[in-house]
Amino acid sequence: MHAAVTVLAATGITDHIAPADLTARGGLDVIALLVLVGWLYRRRPSVPAMPLVLAALNVGLFAAMSTISAGKFPTGVGFGLFGILSLVRLRSAAFTLRDVAYTFVALVIALCTGLPHRQTWLVIALVAVVLVAVLVVDDPKSYEPATRTIKLTLDRIYAEPALIAHDVALRFGQAPLSVVVDEVDYVRETTRVSARYPAVPDETVPTADAEPQEQVVAE
Repeated sequence: MHAAVTVLAATGITDHIAPADLTARGGLDVIALLVLVGWLYRRRPSVPAMPLVLAALNVGLFAAMSTISAGKFPTGVGFGLFGILSLVRLRSAAFTLRDVAYTFVALVIALCTGLPHRQTWLVIALVAVVLVAVLVVDDPKSYEPATRTIKLTLDRIYAEPALIAHDVALRFGQAPLSVVVDEVDYVRETTRVSARYPAVPDETVPTADAEPQEQVVAE
């Protein structure tokens, strides 16, 4: 054990990465993450779990990059790292394309700040460009009010589409924002529709294009 410690000390981490450089890059990564998650992402209706996802991916990738660059690792380790990242999927329906975009930005920031021996001004410039691009492109004013989608199976076939919205409004006591016919079954004489309603304030509905769906059979 003593011999192993001696070997590790001889090839110490400071031979490959300076503590001051690691601290500076870590601080820059934290500041960029606070701007991305604490300000830019929270300007929009958001999924409650997404800040944790963004922070975990960013900090995890930064730690992995710093660890790999701190010693002599085979090339396969680097490819393995990106192979692991390729397995990350936002499978839940609550995660939208905008959430995926923010996830990508969080990973890019970790990559930019995680590599040592890079000119500080260049790292700061690249991170700033990414954050400014998100600020300019992702306009909170473009988001529609949060809604929820209820799937219904109605026990009849309608001669006119307008009658469907009227029937749904009578059953729920509130007119839907929109009604889309998903399926008409002439054998069972049923009509499957998706009715969109404004989200109730107490409900956790992330965005207009993230649709928690309720299956309701109206007979």
